[in-house]
Amino acid sequence: MIKIGLTGWGDHPSIYRTNSSKREKLYDYSSHFPIVEVDTSFYAIPSTTNIEKWVRETPEQFQFIVKAYQGITGHLRDENPFESRSEMFEAFRQCAKSFQSANKLAMILVQFPPWFDCTTKNVQYIRYIKQQFADFPVAIEFRNQTWYSKERKQETLDFLNENEFIHSVCDEPQAGVGSIPFVPIPTSNKTLVRIHGRNVFGWRNSGSTENWREVRFLYDYNDEELYDLASNMKKLEQQCDEVYVLFNNNSGHHAAKNAKTLQEILDLDFEGLSPKQLDLFEGEF
Repeated sequence: MIKIGLTGWGDHPSIYRTNSSKREKLYDYSSHFPIVEVDTSFYAIPSTTNIEKWVRETPEQFQFIVKAYQGITGHLRDENPFESRSEMFEAFRQCAKSFQSANKLAMILVQFPPWFDCTTKNVQYIRYIKQQFADFPVAIEFRNQTWYSKERKQETLDFLNENEFIHSVCDEPQAGVGSIPFVPIPTSNKTLVRIHGRNVFGWRNSGSTENWREVRFLYDYNDEELYDLASNMKKLEQQCDEVYVLFNNNSGHHAAKNAKTLQEILDLDFEGLSPKQLDLFEGEF
């Protein structure tokens, strides 16, 4: 089974009703897609109150991919608001349990930074994450090419498989050691595919300009590229039970459009979505 969604639900104007309020964006989103990445949890662990609200606003079959907090993945540059590592992990576990208890947790996504390379120390830290999140499905995403070097690629995949991690397969710019190749190989019964675009310039110049966030994921996939991605999604579907596809190329609001096109190419009809409440003069998406 292939499920398609986007990273976040708050910045995709083409899928909202014209009269929708900010509070209704998740409802509108869930009338189009069956999954979403909670990317705000990377910056701050959401409260139980917010999670319960998101759960109520989405259909029974809707699922959330919850991105791990930046203090867990090594991205945090400011002072850690938690007094200890154990307190931080416990706070995130409680967050994940809130989704899990509602049967809406697809997985936790642990995305490591470009400087998290393939070393014994980092392998041990991933084992530690496995211990801390033993009760949850966990996807691992690397951003450093050393994990997929000729010498380490198979070892990396074997390691993920042995520890029952979900492999986060990435389509992203090939821009040196701070990017990874497209490796559509599952390591569990689920596979996560995150589609970041192919903007090499934006990827390489991340952080060098004030508007780098607007440039980094600025990319519009053409039909040929989407047909190629669709072919790979079908192959993955033959090798595992569930394939979760997330479009993250939204700097120019291309993610929703590309996701819809991929859905059409794959001839997918998602069931159990929120009913579309169209405005009087509004056409279909």
